Amino acid sequence: MKPADRKIAINRTAEMAAIFMIGDGILGILQPERHVELWRSNFVAADMLVRPFGGKPGRRRMYGVLQLVAGIALASRLRVGPK
Repeated sequence: MKPADRKIAINRTAEMAAIFMIGDGILGILQPERHVELWRSNFVAADMLVRPFGGKPGRRRMYGVLQLVAGIALASRLRVGPK
């Protein structure tokens, strides 16, 4: 893979992460209880990620704001180089 192709692949991957952060953040802000309940799981590793937000919609909303800001910041830094 050429360096230019590698860079665009990395940027696309980073943008997908930003899109996930933005979307997850918005859902966490608008529907915190529903969103947390959907992700509760008997699989311990997955449940550990959402357990701190169970019964604490304000905490999930604040984390959603953080995700939204971080996702926008990440996406805004990504640029397409010369072709």
